[in-house]
Order: sequence, then C-alpha cells, then structure tokens
Amino acid sequence: MSKSAGTCLRFINIYVIENSLLKDLFLPHFYCELITFDSKYGFNKMRKILIVGAGRSSSALVRYLLDKSADQRLKIIIADISVENAKKLVNGHANSEVIELDIFNEVARKSLVADADIVISMLPARFHLEIAKDCIEFEKNLVTASYVSKELMSLDDEVKSKGLIFMNEIGVDPGLDHMSAMQIIDRIKAKGGKMLLFESFTGGLIAPESDDNLWNYKFTWNPRNVVVAGQGGVAKFIQEGKYKYIPYHKLFRRTEFLSIEGYGRFEALANRDSLNYRDIYGLEDVLTIYRGTIRRVGFSRAWNIFVQLGLTDDSYIMEGSEFLSYREFINSFLPYKPYDSVELKLRHYLKIDQDDVIWDKLLELDLFSAEKIVGLKDATPAQILQHILMESWSLKEKDKDMLIMYHMFGYEINGEKKQIESNMVVIGEDQTYTAMAKTVGLPVAIATLAILNGKIKTPGVQLPISKEVYDFILMELKEYGIKFNEKEMDYLGYNPNKLGA
Repeated sequence: MSKSAGTCLRFINIYVIENSLLKDLFLPHFYCELITFDSKYGFNKMRKILIVGAGRSSSALVRYLLDKSADQRLKIIIADISVENAKKLVNGHANSEVIELDIFNEVARKSLVADADIVISMLPARFHLEIAKDCIEFEKNLVTASYVSKELMSLDDEVKSKGLIFMNEIGVDPGLDHMSAMQIIDRIKAKGGKMLLFESFTGGLIAPESDDNLWNYKFTWNPRNVVVAGQGGVAKFIQEGKYKYIPYHKLFRRTEFLSIEGYGRFEALANRDSLNYRDIYGLEDVLTIYRGTIRRVGFSRAWNIFVQLGLTDDSYIMEGSEFLSYREFINSFLPYKPYDSVELKLRHYLKIDQDDVIWDKLLELDLFSAEKIVGLKDATPAQILQHILMESWSLKEKDKDMLIMYHMFGYEINGEKKQIESNMVVIGEDQTYTAMAKTVGLPVAIATLAILNGKIKTPGVQLPISKEVYDFILMELKEYGIKFNEKEMDYLGYNPNKLGA
C-alpha cells in the first residue's frame, strides 16, 4: 500500500471512530494514536468554530461549514439565547453542538471564546465589541458581517500586535458589494485606467414567482430596518463633481432607474452616505459616487405616503397604542374633520386620486380596518407600521426571495471613456435557505475557513477589499450560483457639457 493510501485509510478510521460506529473495536491506546494523526491537512484535533447568534442569515453559513466539517476536521458550535432555530439548522449533525448562551453572561461567553479556534459573530452589530475584546484576550480571530464601528476599529493596533485577523463587513451589503466592486476597480487601475464614476445598488426583494401583491415587495430581512431606512441623516453623494443632498422627507421621490436583463426595470434610492466609500475604495478623485437601495418601480412613491404621514417615525410612543384599531392609528395623523371618513381625509390630505394605484396599494394592506387592533403597548408609529406590514409582507411557506446587486463603473483609459455594468441576481431556495441567507452567510463561511487554514494572512481590523481576500471568495461563490455578469459599453456619464450640474 502506498503512503498516500495509508494516510487516507488512517484518516477514514479517525472519522469513523469519532462518530462511534467502530469505536469499541479499537483499543484505547490505538484510538488515541489515531485521533492525533492526519498528514493530509496537518490537523491534530477537531478545530472548533464558534458561531454566536443563529438568526435568519445563519442557515447557509451553518450548512456550508457542516458540509466541510468531516473533510476539514471541524466542530461547529452554535451559541444563542434561543436554541430552537440552531437545533433545526444542525439537525443533529455529529460535528455540531448547540449551546444556550446569554452574551451578557461574561463567564460563559469567555469560556466559549477561549475554547474556540475562531469566532463568528452573527449578532447585531451593537454586541460585537464585547465578543471582539474576548477574542483579543484569548487571541482568537473574529469574523462578522456587520459594518465596522468606530469602537471596533479602535482595537486595530491591539489586534495587529497580536497578529489577529478581525474580518468585518463580509456579508452581502456590506460584503459582496465591497468584493465585487474592488475586483473591477483594481482591474481597471491595473490597466492604467482612471475611475470617473462608481454607482452601486443592492436590494432584497421577492422573487418573480412569489410576487403576489401590489407593492411587489415582501420582507426578506429585518423588517425594522426596512421601516426606518433612510432616517438619521441626509443622503449625501457626488454626481459629476457636484455634491448632492437628499433630506429624508424627499428621499423616496428622488429615484434612479435601472434594468436587469431577464428581470425588468427597477428603481434605486440613495443610501445615507455614499461619500465614505471614496476612501474605502480609493476613489478620492472620482466625479460620481452614488450608492443606494433597489426596489421595484412604484414602491418608493407609495412608501412616501407613510413618510409624509409620519408613520415611519420611531422617536416617540403613541399613548394607548395597544388599544388602537388600524383605522384609529391612521386617523391619528389626519386633520379633525368629523363629517369626513378616514379614507376621504387621507386622499384629500395627500392628494391621492381614488383611481391612483397608490390608493389600491393602501387598501391592500387593510390600513382602514376598524376591527384589527394594534395590540402593541407603548409602541412608536414605526413599530405599529411594521406590525401592520408584516401581516401582508411576511414570506409564505413556499415563497422565494431574490437578492439583486448592480454596479456601474465609468473610467478613462488611453484617452477613451468606457463604462462597465455588473449585476448579480440570486433566487432563494425556501424560507430557510433564502437568497439573503446565502449571500450573507456563504461569504462569512468561506472567509472563516480561509482564515482558519491560513489562506488569509494580513492581520488587523479590516474589510474584504484586498485581492488576498476577494479573488478566491468570489471564485468559490460561483459554485453556489452567486456570480456577476459584466457588460462593457461606451461611457454615458451624466452631463458631458456640465450644464446645470
């Protein structure tokens, strides 16, 4: 028998024994010898990946790592305050463990981090800092899908001094947007091109086969984030060298249009601050930089009704909110006219014709029901609106979601101006393995395994914007149907004569 064949046989024996199928056939000293031998990968034990948090976006992440666990010698430990979803995701897999954890229990949290080989935090961003400090204390690498906070970035020197990797913003948006954009930007620059324009839009939508309401929309991620999107600051961007600003009350009436081959026409509204990406992407001299969110055409005009009424406000509590009917909730924001119906007052107040499709969209949500009760104590208008919308916009059992990402790059090379359009469309499998879960979880999983195996080496608190990170991750994602289609064309720009810019 060759050396390689012997190695494979020994590796198989290890796997079988640890799954207790033939354990009793081996003497204890032989068992101990086997579990410390694996020349193929150089691992001498099962490597523990700790996942803290098992929410909606964790399904594809867990499945990927469990599928790799036998070959890569992994044990997947999921810790969450609620273990029911995690237990469903692992489905009793031999290389998994589910642990109930309150992250505010410092002793329990530190114990889990100390025992892990690498940590993934799928918690909300506000909880990452304590996990990060634990990782520094016990010298563990960390992966998150969230935006890097100033507090987390302040740990960069300490992280680098310990040779650790804290990889952040490696989900979909942020994450895939960074990697797919930087791959093309770096390619253009490597050829001697000068960037003129960069636009990027992402949208979590409902797949065409499950699109069955007038809004052409359902919640495919955190509903609260959808309801309060755009608040907290003005949208800022640059077009043809001119700074542009859109205040929140005008945000949903200033949209751009884009088309995706095979999927039709969409609209895009500006994100809060596109200017941050000049430094991140090395586009300090670019004439146009604009990032936004994708919706089906017509969504924003209808959503603007909620904004103008004040229904998306999350800054105050409505008295007696638990007793309000939906009709009373809407009427709370309308003028007092005792002889006019709520419907008539709303149409007059916001100048909506009764044959306008917007009116049909409002009726579809049952907003004027006198029988349905809010039932939420001390709720804000935004919380009540979210409650109402979830009745109509939650995914049904067989619904599929859709994730769209669209980039536009304008550049000049050898005196010639050109433009590249790049887009990605991913359709979910079901309510568990959604497009959102795949595009968030798979980049996290691939990066985690790459760090664990030493493929990503650069230390520090970082984003996935270097070739060391994005090239192989984007390549592997193609195997899972997550890929970008590119089209090159003549540069269109905005206003070549700069008249009225």
